[in-house]
Amino acid sequence: MASHRTLLSGVFAPVVTPFRDGEPDLGALRSNLRKLAKTGLTGYLALGSNGEFMSLSDSEQMSVLAVFAEEKADKVVMVGTARESSKHTIAFTNDIIEMGFEYASVLTPHYFAKQMNGTKLNEYYQRVADNSGMPVLLYNAPGFAGGVQIPPETVVELSSHPNIAGMKDSSPTGPGKFLSIIDPEANFAILAGSANFMYPSLHLGSPGGIVSLANYLPEPPCRMYRLFIEGAFDKARELHDSLARINKAVAGAYGVAGVKAAMSMAGFDGGEPRHPLLPVNEDDRTKIRDAFLSEGYGGSLVD
Repeated sequence: MASHRTLLSGVFAPVVTPFRDGEPDLGALRSNLRKLAKTGLTGYLALGSNGEFMSLSDSEQMSVLAVFAEEKADKVVMVGTARESSKHTIAFTNDIIEMGFEYASVLTPHYFAKQMNGTKLNEYYQRVADNSGMPVLLYNAPGFAGGVQIPPETVVELSSHPNIAGMKDSSPTGPGKFLSIIDPEANFAILAGSANFMYPSLHLGSPGGIVSLANYLPEPPCRMYRLFIEGAFDKARELHDSLARINKAVAGAYGVAGVKAAMSMAGFDGGEPRHPLLPVNEDDRTKIRDAFLSEGYGGSLVD
């Protein structure tokens, strides 16, 4: 089997869950996946933050995953399986083993945020990894987890676990603090969780990134990654800077509602976010459209 760093090299889309009239639109999801399958993406994250996993019931999550299983083609798929308890995280992870996905992405528990220190997070991830039938990825996203962060020293300890494959880091400063202390020869992949810092993370040893921008502009970040691999650093940096500006104007300003609006502008079917989130208004759609135009991506717009 290929190493985790090999399997997790490149660009992943944290795929959105489209909604229509408050219900998951599985047809729109299938259509989006079929379009994404034709791109240079390495794979997908299902049921992540952009997938609004927290707004889906367990049965809805399983319905969403059934579409991913049918449409994964040759893509590597990681699935958000986190629950607030170790028991339920393990149970859900093991419930989906037969669906053929490669990794479980496990967000930090955070309801009792003040209690989630390094010791408790270490024990949580150790227990989940010990009892899960698929490799685990840590998910460090304080903005979505009540400010809870995995301490660097805890990541170092967990990186030696045979069933922990790596980490997605979406903290505001990016994964540099983790990349600087993890053995570069270890079979442990630290992925950038934002287009804002994917390029510098590659220089620090990250094999790739999971970036919301890939939902609506999948090829440009793949091109940036290829330029980096080829050593065309000036071109890669120029492209990164442009994509980071778009990312800030879309996800940075409007979150998943902005991502869905941008998808629909670019020929995908983003659908709506699930209430209490609301779609972006027309003024904000205009600002998103202007971001495409100002960075030279007007040709990607279809509406």
